[in-house]
Amino acid sequence: SFYEELVTHGILKPLTAPVEGMVVREGSRNYVAPQGISSVVKYYLEQSGADVSYEQHVTHISLRDGRWEVSRKAGPPEQFDVVILTMPVPQILQLQGDIVNIINESQKQQLESVSYSSRYALGLFYEAGTGIGVPWAAQYISDNPCIRFISIDNKKRNIESPEMGPSVVVHTTVTFGSEHLDSDPAEVQQIILSHLQRIVPSLPKPSSIKCQRWRYSQVTRAVPNSPGQMILHTQPLLICGGDGFTRSNFDGCIESAMSLAEAVKPHL
Repeated sequence: SFYEELVTHGILKPLTAPVEGMVVREGSRNYVAPQGISSVVKYYLEQSGADVSYEQHVTHISLRDGRWEVSRKAGPPEQFDVVILTMPVPQILQLQGDIVNIINESQKQQLESVSYSSRYALGLFYEAGTGIGVPWAAQYISDNPCIRFISIDNKKRNIESPEMGPSVVVHTTVTFGSEHLDSDPAEVQQIILSHLQRIVPSLPKPSSIKCQRWRYSQVTRAVPNSPGQMILHTQPLLICGGDGFTRSNFDGCIESAMSLAEAVKPHL
């Protein structure tokens, strides 16, 4: 039903563009978000009617008079009746305040067992009218030590137009990402570009480039038995979830969200 709704509203479309080297599991269907994956999140936030505050870096969570006091890097602390944490699991364990003692030993062991792959993503952006002469929309690379995936993004999303310049997205291998996790991004960018030049020598010079370090890319080991969520404290409710409690794909995110919703309902 989630897919049907998102397809009906044009947020998702079936993937029709050619993707070379993709492993297709029997019975699975692949979709693409024409306006980017953030459009899925924006759609649900709009449906919820929630008042969203962005760029709030949470640092401490503590109990104050039967409520949660949440502190952030900038601005005064705020109090809440329910707190739901869905950031990567290592970032939950980095939070300070009473939460450090509230997470029991068994939960701490389960959370510490979660692991993520790390990689870099490189975006190359071109002027309108630039031609990229390759027969595929995206390609998985199996024999390069640096690059795992290349996508002509507007082609993959099936939104090519003469007014909009094409963009190319490159993902590195997990091994390369972990080996260069603390390297200078400018150096990493040059290494990726040199490998890209060898794989796609016909690629024109971009008008701009963005290199993104993706420390928590995909869950390689989730919380044991994939519970979907974990209640850290009942009254007031402090609960965590996300793909670290299931798996790193859209189905895994939905599963965790449903599990979180069921657990939060009695507290509303």
